[in-house]
Amino acid sequence: MNTEIPTGDPLSKGASDLEAMDADATDSRLNAFAIDRLSQAFETSAKRWELIVYPSLFAFIILAAYGFYLIFSLAKDVHYLSISVDTNMTVMASNMQSVSDNMAQMSRNVRAMSVSVDSMARDVNTLEPMLTSIQNMDRSMQNMTLATSSMRDDMAIMNQSISRPAQFMNRFMPW
Repeated sequence: MNTEIPTGDPLSKGASDLEAMDADATDSRLNAFAIDRLSQAFETSAKRWELIVYPSLFAFIILAAYGFYLIFSLAKDVHYLSISVDTNMTVMASNMQSVSDNMAQMSRNVRAMSVSVDSMARDVNTLEPMLTSIQNMDRSMQNMTLATSSMRDDMAIMNQSISRPAQFMNRFMPW
């Protein structure tokens, strides 16, 4: 049953239209309330994220700047190190050249010494006949030493033979 009044006045609409309008208005209000609540929840969540994200972002910027400083410092140190190594390598190369020259000189000296040692070996071989002569001379000296020792023993015996009577005679002499 439709009890509508066919007039153009909105106040004169029927009860079913009013209920429909009330339902539309309630839905709009509910939608507006839901959107408002969603907006508030989003703002609250955004504030919480702001408390986390902004300090984190600030800390990240500080750490990134410090990392850049460390890398820059390391690059500068590596630059100084490469200059130092280059200088030291130049000095070491000249020292190695000097060592090489000294080794060549030492090699020549060892060759000369080898020639001298070979010459000494030949000279020692020529001394072998002299060695037999020296051995003969050594035997002769040993025989002479034995003869001298024998003479000494004879002199000791003679001294004892003469000294006893001489001591006896010296007692009578007035000197």
